[in-house]
Amino acid sequence: MIAALCKLILKLIGWRIPSELPGADRYVLIGYPHTSNVDFFIAMLAKGALGLRFHFIAKHTLFWWPLGSILRALGGIPVDRRSSNGFIGQLVQRFEKAKESGEPLVVGMMPEGTRSYREFWRSGFYYLAGEAGVPLVAGYIDYKTKTLGWGPLTQLSGNPEEDLAQLNEFYADIQGKFPEKAAPIRFRSALEKRG
Repeated sequence: MIAALCKLILKLIGWRIPSELPGADRYVLIGYPHTSNVDFFIAMLAKGALGLRFHFIAKHTLFWWPLGSILRALGGIPVDRRSSNGFIGQLVQRFEKAKESGEPLVVGMMPEGTRSYREFWRSGFYYLAGEAGVPLVAGYIDYKTKTLGWGPLTQLSGNPEEDLAQLNEFYADIQGKFPEKAAPIRFRSALEKRG
């Protein structure tokens, strides 16, 4: 019933989604570009239409009552970005427990970390996939074609420059609702961190 309703809404608003889910039980799903609040609603409709169960990371300030209860029910995990030490480690442990029990686990993250323009991506998703030993799936919301989808399962090489170059190539023709807000696909350099 929920899947049919979500499919109908997506069809009525003109959005297309893939018919198949990525072929793995455990992976990190990134969403790019993230330039509008509408992205979340399109993603949640697709999640419902496909029966895709995933957890997503969101800033802790969104988890106020009653919105917090709704976000948690949808799979939200709050994170305080000011003190996220140990957060990736906690998620790695979740993946380890899921693997031991044979349970599926998909964690969705927006590498930009915000809808506003940034000059780089946050690297948490990269370290999570690497440390948990799970593949990465590059998800997208393309407003140019009104298509939501994803690329193939990708095992990261451990070389961030090489992996980001592949992501740059994958996302080259994808356009967010506000293209000028899309962050360049790169991590902050050590010099930028110090300065």
